[in-house]
Amino acid sequence: MAALSSAAHAGGEQELPKVIVTGSSTSQVGVADSANVGTVTQKQLEARTVYRPGELLEAAPGLIVSQHSGEGKANQFYLRGFNLDHGTDLRTTVDGMLVNQRSHGHGQGWTDLNFVIPELATGLRYKKGPYYAIEGDFSAAGAVEITYADSLEAGIANLGIGQNGYRRVLLADSPALGAGKLLYALEAMRNDGPFDRPDDFRKLNGVLRYSQGDRANGWNLTGMGYSAEWNATDQIPLRAVESGELGRFALIDPTDGGKSHRYSLSGAWRQSTETSSTEVTAHVAHWNLELYSNFTYFLDNPDDGDQFAQPDRRTTSALNVRHAWASNWFGREGESQVGVQLQNDNIWNSLFNTKARQLIGVPTRSDHIVESSLGLWFDHAVRWTPAFRTVAGLRADSYRFDVESDRAVNSGTSTASIVSPKLNLIFGPWSKTEFYVNLGSGFHSNDARGTVISIDPITGQPKERVTPLARAKGYELGLRTSPVNGLQTSLSVYTLDLASELVFVGDAGTTEAGRPSRRVGFELANYYKFDDWLTLDADIAFARARFRDSAPEGQRIPGAVEGVASVAVAVDNLGPWFGALQWRYFGPRPLVEDNSVRSKATALLNGHIGYKLSPKVRLELEGFNLTNRKASAIDYYYTSRLFGEDPPEGKDDIHFHPMESRSFRLSLNVAF
Repeated sequence: MAALSSAAHAGGEQELPKVIVTGSSTSQVGVADSANVGTVTQKQLEARTVYRPGELLEAAPGLIVSQHSGEGKANQFYLRGFNLDHGTDLRTTVDGMLVNQRSHGHGQGWTDLNFVIPELATGLRYKKGPYYAIEGDFSAAGAVEITYADSLEAGIANLGIGQNGYRRVLLADSPALGAGKLLYALEAMRNDGPFDRPDDFRKLNGVLRYSQGDRANGWNLTGMGYSAEWNATDQIPLRAVESGELGRFALIDPTDGGKSHRYSLSGAWRQSTETSSTEVTAHVAHWNLELYSNFTYFLDNPDDGDQFAQPDRRTTSALNVRHAWASNWFGREGESQVGVQLQNDNIWNSLFNTKARQLIGVPTRSDHIVESSLGLWFDHAVRWTPAFRTVAGLRADSYRFDVESDRAVNSGTSTASIVSPKLNLIFGPWSKTEFYVNLGSGFHSNDARGTVISIDPITGQPKERVTPLARAKGYELGLRTSPVNGLQTSLSVYTLDLASELVFVGDAGTTEAGRPSRRVGFELANYYKFDDWLTLDADIAFARARFRDSAPEGQRIPGAVEGVASVAVAVDNLGPWFGALQWRYFGPRPLVEDNSVRSKATALLNGHIGYKLSPKVRLELEGFNLTNRKASAIDYYYTSRLFGEDPPEGKDDIHFHPMESRSFRLSLNVAF
């Protein structure tokens, strides 16, 4: 095997030779280590119709991105039988920076992607399951990486206008400066949504990057800034809509909402030879969130209401180093990688009751958290025969949690470590077909406050501490094939066990460590490039999710998605015309452990059509929920009480956030 010239292993993580991809997709046969990894090119991302930036992640087969509170908040994610809440067990990085926030005020793994500018994304890579040594915390269900461009083919000026108060302006370019390129992007956006009280979501976004060289040999330095504020239209009780008391787009607490900002400074340095490559990335990011929610309305406080605030302020610093080299083990040429990942989070968050965003009484709790982690990983890929290769890896992680709480009894320090072995067996290719056996162990971290807690800050009762690091174990069989030119098909069957399920508690607005769980499922993904003018994506996935222990309430996992399907058709190069249609099916979910209450399925059709007025000017019309389905974007089941409602102890009910009604956006894009 030529040193480091073979297909990159570990899901395509290596970036040794400079490769220019001109097509809309590249075959993964002979490249990937499993059936569950893939690369989505920039052209494929451009063909997607996305209501919010986070919906770019739906380019990964089987992944659903939703929302339960209008604009501004982090999205909801569903994958492989998981209700991932705002990002638990889905590791998400943007330009090498981990987006998942540990020990967050609103929920473990909070993943806010509202700062992403889609036009800067050069591609998306995804992996599923705990089989990859390079992926650490939050990656049990999967990992998604968005990469930003160092430079643009041409400047971009985009002006968008649409229904429901939608407005957007984007200006971006990358002129030459000295020996490199200076990329800049400025974005301003506003959106009200279809709600009775407008979301009034306003954001300002900016990126400034200087780079020299390329992705194999070069460096960049990047600053990002994002600021937003909004009104929130949270989920509402089904009983109030069915009785006519509330409309589908109504709300109960008009003062819910929030503000957020994110500022980061990051850098990357890469150097490659014919036999080795080294990559070093580092970043410092400051996040601030003021979030006001009311999910139970007047259950706990009949006079002032149940609104609560979850402010979270943090500074995250991280350093990642990866080195790959050609190696020779047992007379077989191979490729080895070793890496170090350091991260420190300095966090201040609180929980307190509010009315119209004003403090009521004293804070329920207030904490200063310092959470630090060290990850060491190694993997080795070797081709033993022309039709058999392996990738074996090992990962070790160590965490330190230091919590200073306003109650001394809930303060303290804890440490934890975990070792995660990985093994991938790849057979083939035969007739453009490969087979895979994947085994691995991973983990997710739990909230630092739960690792040292002694007393419940609300009830004053003793509280059991959570396991700091919850192990995940996965087993998978897969195949990948290209039976005819242009067609790529992958099939995987998997089992995934978690030592502790992260469960969203609807009436508390947070995520808690729960019971051990198991998922068994399959995924089938297809991409077909019929011709230069037509491509088709068709994916289907199903998962059976259950708690593994016995409990009287039942074994179902609330919110765990079962069936998911999608079909996308994209048309281009038909003279000046281009366009796409995307159909997405989001299957029913159990909402309680005994499966007595279930959500309904949701189907969504989005699309766009465009006309190239000239080689540098195009006009595009996007349509969302084209069939105007009156369905739920998300459903929960818990107890709530409307103002003056009997009985005083509230009513159990489905609480839903409606899918946005049909709407259109028109944009003019000019290249310069």
